[in-house]
Amino acid sequence: MNEATIALVEPDLVLSLFGPRDQHVRKVQDAFGVTVTHRNGKVHVSGEESAVTRATAALERLKMLVQRQRDLAPEQVDEVLSVLRGDASGGEQPPIEVIYGGRRIGPRTPGQAKYIEAIRKHEMVFAVGPAGTGKTYLAVALAVEALKNRTIRKIVLVRPAVEAGERLGFLPGDLQAKINPYLRPLLDALHEMIDHDQIKRLMEQDVIEVIPLAYMRGRTLNEAFIILDEAQNTTVAQMKMFLTRMGSGSRIVVSGDHTQVDLPHDARSGLADALSRLKGIKGIKVVRLTGDDIVRHRLVQEIVQAYDDGPRKRRGGVSGGG
Repeated sequence: MNEATIALVEPDLVLSLFGPRDQHVRKVQDAFGVTVTHRNGKVHVSGEESAVTRATAALERLKMLVQRQRDLAPEQVDEVLSVLRGDASGGEQPPIEVIYGGRRIGPRTPGQAKYIEAIRKHEMVFAVGPAGTGKTYLAVALAVEALKNRTIRKIVLVRPAVEAGERLGFLPGDLQAKINPYLRPLLDALHEMIDHDQIKRLMEQDVIEVIPLAYMRGRTLNEAFIILDEAQNTTVAQMKMFLTRMGSGSRIVVSGDHTQVDLPHDARSGLADALSRLKGIKGIKVVRLTGDDIVRHRLVQEIVQAYDDGPRKRRGGVSGGG
């Protein structure tokens, strides 16, 4: 009989982690054949060695979710258990080690597992899929892991400053104030993996850059992990400029969603062009995520599906009455 212990940061995390009437922890016990108890602010897992290892990994992941969002949905518990049991193909991908608090991040769907594997094995990866599939979040996590392991010297997070129906010129503030909203999602991902003071220090040391795409022109980046987010909003010329910034020892991840292009109607998306133009080049991998890989609120998956299905014709005309 083996036992492992998980320390909880806050006492009120226990209720959320265990779930209403302990339903979450019972799922963990049933999945791995272990016993889970809570004593003195710590969770104890006992059972066979291999089962304890997997159950502990599951509880650690669930604990991270609780720390992030305070509550767990039953389907989130099911997804984590599915990956740890090996039900999802590629679920054996080792967790991503990030800096802040020794946190570990892992895939929650088979598609995410393939995405992580692709980034670890290829120098350039294109990830295409709908919102909520973890395209940016997982890429940033792998960049932080690479920085922690010193396999790269610099992280560069890039976004095109293209308006979704708005106009930059009418926003208040100077240029930096205008472009900050476009970079916010990248900063949000970073803050989940590195504490605020460390991010500030790394930015001051130029180890981490979060910049608009236009700032990449004329540069060559060596030993860098470079991520281009919202790549569907690049033009063909911008995509070529970005991809050719890659220097010795660098890696590039390009992510985007074909359904959310904010370019003028007569402009071809640089992402679509690159996927067609670069087919078959050794060292480049394309990963396509789907609605099944959406890990945000369950409604996001249904919303994406509703838009993919297109407008549905109403039968029988418009009914009268109030």
